[in-house]
Amino acid sequence: MTRAAAASASANAAIWYAPDGYDPAARGINGRRVAGESFLRGFFAHADVQEFVCLTHFASDEARFCDVAARQGVTRPIRGVRLDQMRGIAPLQVISFPSPNFATECWRRAPFGGAAHAICGITHTTATKAVMQGLFDLRAAPQMPWDAVICTSQAVAASLAAQMDLTDAYLGDRFGRPPPPRPLMPVIPLGVTCDDFTPDPAAGAALRGQLGLAPGEIACAIVARLSAHEKFDPLPLYLALARAQRTLGRRFHLLLCGQFRDDPSRRAFTRGAAEMMPEVGFHLLDGASATARKATLSAADLFLFPIDNVQETFGLAPIEAMAAGLPLIVSDWDGMKDTVPPEVGIRVPTEMPATELTAYLGQRHFGGTDSYAQYAGQLSALTRIDLAALTRALVALGGDADLRARMAAAGRARARSLYDWAAVMPQIQALWAEQAARLTLARAAGSAPPPMPATRLPPAPAPGVFFASYPSRTGPDPGRRYRAAPRDDRPDLSQTLDLRDYEATRRLIEARPHIAALLAALDGAGPAGARLEDLGRTAGLPQRAAARVLIWLMKYGFAQEADSDP
Repeated sequence: MTRAAAASASANAAIWYAPDGYDPAARGINGRRVAGESFLRGFFAHADVQEFVCLTHFASDEARFCDVAARQGVTRPIRGVRLDQMRGIAPLQVISFPSPNFATECWRRAPFGGAAHAICGITHTTATKAVMQGLFDLRAAPQMPWDAVICTSQAVAASLAAQMDLTDAYLGDRFGRPPPPRPLMPVIPLGVTCDDFTPDPAAGAALRGQLGLAPGEIACAIVARLSAHEKFDPLPLYLALARAQRTLGRRFHLLLCGQFRDDPSRRAFTRGAAEMMPEVGFHLLDGASATARKATLSAADLFLFPIDNVQETFGLAPIEAMAAGLPLIVSDWDGMKDTVPPEVGIRVPTEMPATELTAYLGQRHFGGTDSYAQYAGQLSALTRIDLAALTRALVALGGDADLRARMAAAGRARARSLYDWAAVMPQIQALWAEQAARLTLARAAGSAPPPMPATRLPPAPAPGVFFASYPSRTGPDPGRRYRAAPRDDRPDLSQTLDLRDYEATRRLIEARPHIAALLAALDGAGPAGARLEDLGRTAGLPQRAAARVLIWLMKYGFAQEADSDP
């Protein structure tokens, strides 16, 4: 490998790909899938690599990855690797995982050694029980100091550090030894393709006309999941809009572009608007439509993002609005603290209850009494956005076109310089290169943990270990001889496989030709039979595959021990 190729490989990563993390069109629109899809597009467009590698469960997932690449005009080589053959990612040394929950991947790596490769996860929503448990599990797993969790905001980095502090203190107290080093936790923002959000004035004017917006009336856009319990409570915003309209003497319109996931949210948004701001224009647009999203951003005078929910960790929509040239009014909340300085928008103060007032909610969520929606919704109900400050912000921006224009220009420049994938992807590649460098140092120093036996992984012991007390014995015995059993009175091999139909569950212990090959080897061995090693060699199968097939053939009466009765 040339020096240039080695350098390219060190700053590259195999993409752990499953459609659930990257395909909002097929799996449903949510923040992590939208961000995952955007990441892939940015990766294909801006990564300085010589090849693209995906790591997948199934060939069908590899095909989808290749299809995404083809749609992006990728001409560089694409290589697929199965998860059960993950050493095939070489010369790449890093796996990019689409969540912070990669404890399972640490255990999957363990049989090859802790320095077989590095893993790089990324935060999205961190408030679910699964993610919180996953972060605890990560510290108990064979996670290595060259692994990384990309934190998309300073706020989420602080929250992960807080949980790791609690976890490490507990593990240290319980086992009487300090915990191992934590993963790297750099703050790198999510990215967007800014050109996707260039406004379409014609579409914007058409939408304003369609909705009946008169000249001088203020269109406030929100593009978001329309969930009162998992995104934001709309009622305080409605109060502020009604008050701002009365103060300014100019009509406001709220353009809500999104999707309702449940009827309670639909009622809260629609009935709340009718009763709390009857004089304010209220318009619902289809958030599943890219055309509607583009028209909404193009028609708006300003963008609102009044988040009061722990579901949010970064806030991708305000970045998209900046790229579209809109001034912002956002809550002073998690990622917006990083992304929305005064020159591009107004951050409205927020307040959350003191720790002792909400501990019971965490316990109810963890224990299963409350669902995630209930947990997030109750926390939202106890989190306030300063209503007076929100009203003042609406009045200030609604009444000052020059201020809106200055913020819009600053936001567009900020999005382009800091959050376009052209700016973000080099930061991610630099992290991957740092992880690869740490791996190289650990290997050179001989400090990397050795491989763990794949049969003895604590959270996933081999069934032969875990269930050793269940059967009478285990087998097949490599020292014994096996022969074909008489089968004149029964369905043949093909008929038996058709009757059992393992393919219905997409799981067959071995391919049908492999099973047939071992049965043919048994037939050829005659009445004296043959040992497993010889049968496998004759059938052209690895010994483990031959052993599995032999057990199956014995289960269904096609094979037997040579010294047993027919």
